[in-house]
Amino acid sequence: MPRTVDSLLKQLPGVGRYTAAAVGSIALGQVTGAVDGNVIRVLCRLRAIGADSTSPAVTEALWGLANTLVDPERPGDFNQAMMELGARVCTPKGPLCSQCPVQSHCHSYRKVHDKREQNSKKLLGKLERKTSALPDIEDCAASGTCLLCPSEPWDDELGVQNFPRKPAKKPPRVERTLTCVVVRPGEEGEDEYLLTQRPNKGLLAGLWEFPSVLLEEESSEMKQKRALCAEISGTLGTHLTESLFQSVGEVVHIFSHIHQTYVVHSMRLKDGDIQAQSENAQWLSRSALQEAAVSTGVKKILKLYDSADSQKEQLSKVSVSTYPLQKFTSLHSPVPITDDTRVAYFFSSHSGWKEAKHRRQETTDLKKTQTGCSEQRRQAALPQLLLQDSQTGILMELCVRIPHGASPCA
Repeated sequence: MPRTVDSLLKQLPGVGRYTAAAVGSIALGQVTGAVDGNVIRVLCRLRAIGADSTSPAVTEALWGLANTLVDPERPGDFNQAMMELGARVCTPKGPLCSQCPVQSHCHSYRKVHDKREQNSKKLLGKLERKTSALPDIEDCAASGTCLLCPSEPWDDELGVQNFPRKPAKKPPRVERTLTCVVVRPGEEGEDEYLLTQRPNKGLLAGLWEFPSVLLEEESSEMKQKRALCAEISGTLGTHLTESLFQSVGEVVHIFSHIHQTYVVHSMRLKDGDIQAQSENAQWLSRSALQEAAVSTGVKKILKLYDSADSQKEQLSKVSVSTYPLQKFTSLHSPVPITDDTRVAYFFSSHSGWKEAKHRRQETTDLKKTQTGCSEQRRQAALPQLLLQDSQTGILMELCVRIPHGASPCA
């Protein structure tokens, strides 16, 4: 376990500046400030910082203040006290200024008091001309010389809630990402999953994920599949084709600034000896994957994959019986038929198709779905088979695809 803030940042994927500072100060006794949303609000009001609190200049100024203020003897307690001050007293709305233990140090509270005095003097016609050598904070902001001063005029009704200032929220960026769950048989019979590591900087820095590519609007999904397949092939040092992709579904994950949709496919490899050729890729068993540094989005993808895999397994275990076509001469067949029955007739001659078509016309009250095959394909389908689930009695539709030029018998 890393023992310093710097090593926490560098060695633990997914640990950012605040988390490293909080763990470092509270658990390890490191003398460092910790700046979360509550602390940002407290410091901006204490120092009347009215510039955009998310800007780099303000962010660095706040961290500098936190590091200056932190108690070197009890850094963890100090940081937790600052967070509690923001959560319980210096709240976003309805702050309890009268109960604030640092009220006498708060520039925002002092500004509220000064504004009230000025307004009172205006009413009495006794407003004196300012003689202070210090410029007013609004004048300082207007001059453009201060990166921390308010960019908007003071609102008397808001009082201390004028701080902190945040820019208007932009709508989240919409992205679609093609991702593939690549699976191989493990040594002990447990499936193993291919994961690649994200860059050390940026969104989800250093975390592990399934192989993915960002879907570009001007590029077709098939082209992107080829690109992802080529990337997986390069990672494994073997040639794979996109025909191995099996569609799984889609997963939506919303970040603070990105609306992300993962278009999920899967690829099952038969060769358990295929190794990752990159240091930024590894095969993980399910148990190891549960402990790995992965994002919530990856967990959602895995859950979707498990659900789809489970459905396939259930379908493969459906018990069915076969019946000759001639048994189904009328609706009085001994085989149960329900309102959502999907009936499939199989035949080998044109006359057989006519007979099947006639029966369909007799049962129009049943909400059937067409097989989707053309009449020519129907005439060429395998003869006299109908599948039925032996547990539920539901008739099951079977569509046989015959390659172009191939014999129906073949």
